[in-house]
Amino acid sequence: MLPVSSTSSGSFADTKPHYELLDGLRGVAALLVLVYHIFEGFAFAGSVNGDGNGLITTLNHGHIAVDFFFILSGFVISYAYDDRWGKMSLGAFFKRRLIRLHPMLVMGAIIGVAAFAFVGFEKWDGNAVPVSWVMLALLLTMLMVPAVPGAPYEVRGNGEMFPLNGPSWSLFFEYIGNILYALFIRKFSTKMLAVLVAVSGIVHAWFFVGDVSGYDCVGVGWTIDKVNFWGGLVRMLFPFATGMLLARTFKPREIKGAFWICSALLIAFFAVPYIAPVSEKYSLNSLYEVACIAFVFPGIVWLGACGKCSGITARVNKFLGDLSYPLYIVHYPIMYIFYAWLIEKRVYTWGETWFASAAVLVVSVALAWICLKFYDVPVRRWLVGKLK
Repeated sequence: MLPVSSTSSGSFADTKPHYELLDGLRGVAALLVLVYHIFEGFAFAGSVNGDGNGLITTLNHGHIAVDFFFILSGFVISYAYDDRWGKMSLGAFFKRRLIRLHPMLVMGAIIGVAAFAFVGFEKWDGNAVPVSWVMLALLLTMLMVPAVPGAPYEVRGNGEMFPLNGPSWSLFFEYIGNILYALFIRKFSTKMLAVLVAVSGIVHAWFFVGDVSGYDCVGVGWTIDKVNFWGGLVRMLFPFATGMLLARTFKPREIKGAFWICSALLIAFFAVPYIAPVSEKYSLNSLYEVACIAFVFPGIVWLGACGKCSGITARVNKFLGDLSYPLYIVHYPIMYIFYAWLIEKRVYTWGETWFASAAVLVVSVALAWICLKFYDVPVRRWLVGKLK
């Protein structure tokens, strides 16, 4: 979601100006997801071993970076494509989006197989998985076909939609958002789009604040059971439509230091501790996250779109923007290896694992950069040339 997911317009031929700071902020959010997943690993390992409470203690709300990605995606897709439909077919739109998103999705799945092989093709419960089922899981991931929980090709055994590379779930909903945009939402007037935002926002608040999933957070969508599928659609549609509405109504103002202000805000809002429930009828933790998605994140996107970059800020933005999608889509296989090590060593804090945790950060960034330079950019350039 990729959501994460990439939000650029998706072609080497694009010449339309874009908002550079939004690229950089996408990279900041991807880095924060990486850090969040390290601390999620401490909680997960303790839970598997039965000697932890399962609570993520640092960047507790880092998972809502996916929702930030969805807002960015709606904003940039609306800006990039709304005025092109007289000259562009549905096929051309989908081709551009596939070229932008799918090569790295395939690479993430391949790295996921390598990571699974590194731990002996074993599920979290220690049972071995036949290589044939791993290869089927690879094929299904490449085709964006979710794994049914409990099926033999759901190879890690904890219900993930894409067990070789968990974060691919957000790309599944990103694709659905792109399809809905191309077929229907792009045709909406701004007033009709505002109605969609309002209605989807009400459903979003009902679903998450009412804790329909029972997760006590907005972290749904990663598996394919009913509550996660419909919850994932709600989770994607509201911020995606909000980003579109923001793009259509945006009036820029120059704001100095916008990138650094926005980056600090993302860190601050992700770092708020878990908010314990006071009633079984609603989730205060989810209420906080819904408020971030509905009000804080659109404000950060607006600030970022108002900013300008030059000098060191421009270089940082370009690096982070280029790295953001590869980092998001390739880092989690490294996490699987890290999580297995945490479970084996029974260590659950940064202090006990600082060297290994820092190595995970460095290796993930390096792997993303290598994939970007030597795979993603060349492959997309080749596809653009072949599919003109």
